[in-house]
Amino acid sequence: MGNADSKLNFRKAVIRLTTKTQPVETTDDAFWDQFWADTATTVQDVFALVPAAEIRAVREESPSNLATLCYKAVEKLVQAAESGCPSEKERQIVLNCTRLLTRILPYIFEDADWRGFFWSNVPGARQDEDNDDGARPLAESLLLAVSDLLFCPDFTVQSHKRAGPDTEEDMQSIDSCEYIWEAGVGFAQSPPLDYIHDLNRTELLKLLLTCFSDAMYLPPSAENNILNRWVTFFSSTDNRHALPLFTSLLNVVCAYDPVGYGIPYNYLMFSDYREVLVEHAVQILIVTLEHEAGAAAATAQHNLDHLHSLSASAMEDKELVGPDNLFVNYLSRIHREEDFSFILKGLARLMTNPLIQTYLPNSTKKIQFHQELLVLFWKLCDFNKKFLFFVLKSSDVLDVLVPILFYLNDARADQSCVGLIHIGVFILLLLSGERNFGVRLNKTYSVRVPMDIPVFTGTHADLLIMIFHKIITGGHQHLKPLFDCLLTIIVNVSPYLKSLSMVAANKLLHLLEAFSTNWFLFSASQNHHLIFFLLEVFNNLIQYQFDGNCNLVYTLIRKRNIFHQLANLTSDPVTIHKALEMKKTTLARISRTNSQETISMDGSRPAVPAEPGTLKASLVAIPGGFSTSVRPSQGLFVQSVSISYILEPYTRLDGDLLSFLCTVLRQVLSWKSKLPLQTIMRLLQVLVPQVEKICIDKGLTDESEILKFLQHGTLVGLLPVPHPILIRKYQANAGTAMWFRTYTWGVIYLRNVDPPIWYDTDVRLFEIQRI
Repeated sequence: MGNADSKLNFRKAVIRLTTKTQPVETTDDAFWDQFWADTATTVQDVFALVPAAEIRAVREESPSNLATLCYKAVEKLVQAAESGCPSEKERQIVLNCTRLLTRILPYIFEDADWRGFFWSNVPGARQDEDNDDGARPLAESLLLAVSDLLFCPDFTVQSHKRAGPDTEEDMQSIDSCEYIWEAGVGFAQSPPLDYIHDLNRTELLKLLLTCFSDAMYLPPSAENNILNRWVTFFSSTDNRHALPLFTSLLNVVCAYDPVGYGIPYNYLMFSDYREVLVEHAVQILIVTLEHEAGAAAATAQHNLDHLHSLSASAMEDKELVGPDNLFVNYLSRIHREEDFSFILKGLARLMTNPLIQTYLPNSTKKIQFHQELLVLFWKLCDFNKKFLFFVLKSSDVLDVLVPILFYLNDARADQSCVGLIHIGVFILLLLSGERNFGVRLNKTYSVRVPMDIPVFTGTHADLLIMIFHKIITGGHQHLKPLFDCLLTIIVNVSPYLKSLSMVAANKLLHLLEAFSTNWFLFSASQNHHLIFFLLEVFNNLIQYQFDGNCNLVYTLIRKRNIFHQLANLTSDPVTIHKALEMKKTTLARISRTNSQETISMDGSRPAVPAEPGTLKASLVAIPGGFSTSVRPSQGLFVQSVSISYILEPYTRLDGDLLSFLCTVLRQVLSWKSKLPLQTIMRLLQVLVPQVEKICIDKGLTDESEILKFLQHGTLVGLLPVPHPILIRKYQANAGTAMWFRTYTWGVIYLRNVDPPIWYDTDVRLFEIQRI
């Protein structure tokens, strides 16, 4: 009955707040205490008892009441942070205020007139010597209070008090670096698990995430360089807990093991409060790790030296200019190999978790926050080049590669997962810019994960090529802009691939066959780029890895007609016209064929529309990410009996046909003579007669015998001078930064459904499809 009465009183207070014609005085503590004192409401209760319509009604009709409610709630948190909330009643007040602010803040942010409200000064606030205005903005008071509370003994961390139980620890003198939540980077002790502490931390992190979500209420724009004031202050030197907070979040994520002792179905029998904490921790990390230029980070260096794991040698970097964002700064300055190993093994363990197979179906706990992990891994590699080199130094990088390829393959036909595929491809593009990545791909692929690909014996490079082939030939049409990226990755690693399997070699030739058809090449001015990429792959393999790649050489010989056709490409207006007319006829024929039977590549699935309630595929256009000038190709998926052709819809035959055909002709002539066919044609000129002769002389019909012959062949002195290896590296720009912000918040929006923090608010950063 007591709990029911408290909920009833809370609901009455909400109603009174919305119906009062006169503003409630700030001194009327009896009224305001109804929202947080003597109540035991859960966060779900608060979301149910404070409807969205009533929050908006108070905002529009009684703005002073809403302002006072926020002021008073923040004031309670500030008081609790100062006192250390030693009593159970004070802790309950903190939780109630936290939940109430989590509910209200999105409705503050969605209204342009209220956006600056929390950055106004608190009436009657304590004077701050560092603030020229004399009082701290409400947002700063809130963020500092929450930061303090995240290291509050007996509330969110284990107490270190050694005197009697009545002894209180002074919150202002606490060294929070001694209260880091988990062992790992910069901290050796692993505090005992306490599910109450995990629950309280989660509530406060949920409020922080809501504070940072101010970014969701601005429209996407590549030119929008407005910093998130909440994140900027939280990760600045004003927050004395910035270092232990960053370390706690990172360590909690990387130390988490969802499988635990491996008892089947343990997650059905016991609640795992650590998982919810880890999910919110990784979300806070990826939001706060936004890079920005700034002054020298002397404070960051000083704080890093406070941790025993970051040695005095780091002082050599103290004169370097770093970002003002201390989270970015701390991340970029981690350098001990044991710390890198801890981070990499932790992230790889979590990324691999959804791939685990057991004899008992669904017996192992599967995490759902792999998209956030991919963003965190991206930021680690992007901001800390020493970590990137560590990842690529050993075969451990393959522990990350395999789950990424799994995600790409699993999501390729789902429109709602386009963002997931983009972040996976961006990571691989970043890794492929380093030589060691290509070298590591030569390791034999022996771990079997549940992917719908043909059984093969080969390397991780073969696996990568097979998955990319499936994305191009059987993926959703919204993935067309990624074709350049996918082929660029293969180009980058191709000079180091020692032995492609027959399956992978056939997949590459399959793509070349698809992209070299007249109707595809003439359909769009940029389509020929894909041919150039594939030819560069073959040239790299021939020039630098001829020995060991007999499967590829054999496939090139078998499919030599493709290269002869490219070398003799007819490009007069009549041929162009016939090719485009043939495309229209074939489209109609294939449409009729597919209406009778389903024809697809191995394991491919038809593209499916986004489920209701998922992100609409209308994020900002994916920007180019290369240091060279390459634009994404455009295309349409068309299925044939044995091959999927990617074509640009063609609708321009009306009007002056001859003029248009001449324009296409000029485009074709501009690149036709530059096709890099010399190396391949020389290989065919030398080897084809040899293979034909040995087949005739020895009566060979067995593929394996031909392969043996090619294994011992050589082209030394017969090929053109090897061309220099060209690596296309990812380059960040304003467009990619905006894309990452949009994608990150889109994922966070969809993942936070209990409670649905931002549901039914006027989010402007992206569009939501509603049921």
